[in-house]
Parts: sequence; C-alpha cells; structure tokens
Amino acid sequence: MTKDDKVKRIREYFNEILPSADCELNYKTDYELLIAVVLSAQTTDKKVNEVTKTLFKKYPTIDDYNNASLNDIENDIKVIGLYKAKSLAIKDIVYKLKNKFNYKVPDNKKDLMSMRGVGNKVANVVLIEIFNKEEFPVDTHVYRVAKRLGLANKNDSILLVEKKLRKAFKKEEYKLLHHQFIHFGRYYCKAINPSCQNCKLKDFCLDVHCNSSSIKTK
Repeated sequence: MTKDDKVKRIREYFNEILPSADCELNYKTDYELLIAVVLSAQTTDKKVNEVTKTLFKKYPTIDDYNNASLNDIENDIKVIGLYKAKSLAIKDIVYKLKNKFNYKVPDNKKDLMSMRGVGNKVANVVLIEIFNKEEFPVDTHVYRVAKRLGLANKNDSILLVEKKLRKAFKKEEYKLLHHQFIHFGRYYCKAINPSCQNCKLKDFCLDVHCNSSSIKTK
C-alpha cells in the first residue's frame, strides 16, 4: 500500500465515522478558548468544561480576571492538574491581553507564545479555531494515532509528527482532520483498550492490539 493510498483510506474512514468532529471545549469568546486550551494540558476536556462553566461566569471580562488575585484563580481551578502553574499562566495571559494586545487575542504564533503557558500546540489550536489558520495541532491523541497508522515513526517528536501530517494532507483539510484525529484517538483508537475489532484501518495499523488474538472492544 502506498502512502497516498493510506492517506486516502484514513480520510475516507474518518469522514465516515466522524464527519462533523469539532472542538469539545466550551467557550464563547476568543480569550475563553485560549484559557480553556491552557487549562486542558494533562487534563480531559470534560474536566476543563466543568471548571470553566463556573470560571467563565465568575469572570465575564478580561478585566475581571485582572482584578482577581492569584489565590482566587488557584481556588477556582484547583480541581484540575497543574492548577498552580495554570493560574500563573491565566494571570499572565489576561495581563498581556489588556496591556500589550489591546484586549484582543493575537492572530500570530509569536505573540501567542509570548504569553505564559502558551506553547506551540496551544497556539496552533487558537490559530486554527479562531482565525482559521492552516495549522495542525498535535495533542496526545493525534500523536498516538499518527504513529499507530504509520504516518509517523515511533521516535518522532511532536514537531516532526506535525510536519509529517501537514505534508500528508491538504491544507484545507487540517481543521476537520485535527478534530477527527482527536476524536478517533479519544473514542476509538484509545491508548488502553482500543476498539480494533471493527476498525477499517486495522490492516495497516502498527499497534500490537490490532494483531492480537484477543482483541478487546469498547
């Protein structure tokens, strides 16, 4: 099977089972998405949505966050992992949004990554979701699935996986595919107990589960 054949089958299968995959983080404003994505590091979207349901209501504006103390923010998000570091990130983000970016989330990676807690992946998510930029964010699900399906090598870094996915797919497909990879990894091709039995991609999947005689299903 050629790489082009593999890419075509992945695209077709994802469109079959996940035709409308979308962002599962809840937000209403650009800066709320930025905060939610920062909070999502090593935390499930479900848990983030539980926290932001209260957080976004308590702080409806950027100024409200700026007026809050670091201790207040910590108490508001302490049920999620890395809450102390994420609280510092939120305070830095809202300070810079107000004082450096005129209350607007910047539309370029350099400015986004100048804010605490905003790395390449977070910046890519914001750029693709808010500004429809041609980015391909790679989270843990995308990273795992890309390697299992042979689109990247076992020891490839996150940045190299991103580069290979950009090359494999068309730019206009990035946004939907990014979500399809995430949903596929989250609900089908899970890290533990993946649903291999009925997967139409298992014949070229590199994971041991697909070659097991005792395949488990979800």
